[in-house]
Amino acid sequence: MIEVKNITHQYGKLKTLDDVSIVFKDQKITGVIGANGAGKSTLLGIVSRLIKPLSGTVHVDGVNVKGMKGHDLAKRIAILKQSNQVNIKITVRELVSLGRFPHSKGRLTTNDITMIDEALNYLALEELQHRYLDELSGGQKQRVFLAMILAQDTQYILLDEPLNNLDLRYGIEMMSLLRRIVKDYGKTVILVLHDINFAGAFCDELVAMKNGAIIKVGDANAVIVKSVLDEVYNHNFKVCCLDNQQVVLYENSDE
Repeated sequence: MIEVKNITHQYGKLKTLDDVSIVFKDQKITGVIGANGAGKSTLLGIVSRLIKPLSGTVHVDGVNVKGMKGHDLAKRIAILKQSNQVNIKITVRELVSLGRFPHSKGRLTTNDITMIDEALNYLALEELQHRYLDELSGGQKQRVFLAMILAQDTQYILLDEPLNNLDLRYGIEMMSLLRRIVKDYGKTVILVLHDINFAGAFCDELVAMKNGAIIKVGDANAVIVKSVLDEVYNHNFKVCCLDNQQVVLYENSDE
């Protein structure tokens, strides 16, 4: 379980998180939504210890991340940031192998190789494993990065806008893969999403943020409602239920 307690953060005089507390549920997909500047990415950065909070604590399985060694934390939490550009010539297999670094420190064991092979197989990347990353499409690259995270074999997977620059097909594929990973491996996934309908369709729980604060936590039926979305995004939304799923309709405000 990841427990965030009274986290505050600011850049200069700008407060980006304001006394945020939340418990992320195990073996679920939690989507964090909100407008730009709401504090979504900062929250993930603090949970993964990439960003230092001004105050407050983050506990993973009851242990304060502040006192954990880096390699121990990397065995519990994996994070994929918005910008995951790789500027070196590297093959798919080599990149996926990097996920084992917290375990092997670069000296791959038989178990490491097994984990790498399993991740490549699970993400259907066997035929691409000797291709160079810069030869792949955006959707294929994202699967490779996800395979690297899977090979890292952490309980908690944090993803910051994993659908960024993906078309509709690859976006659906990515979210479907995440749901399979949660089901098959019992992982806990926390991700930042901009598409509200994707969040409602694929996430077990949603966290709606605004101005560094949490406005609402719950399932799609509790969060994807007009009153909540209007407050979070400062916009006049239209929300309907289609096939038992909350759906946001985007209207042309000029009409």
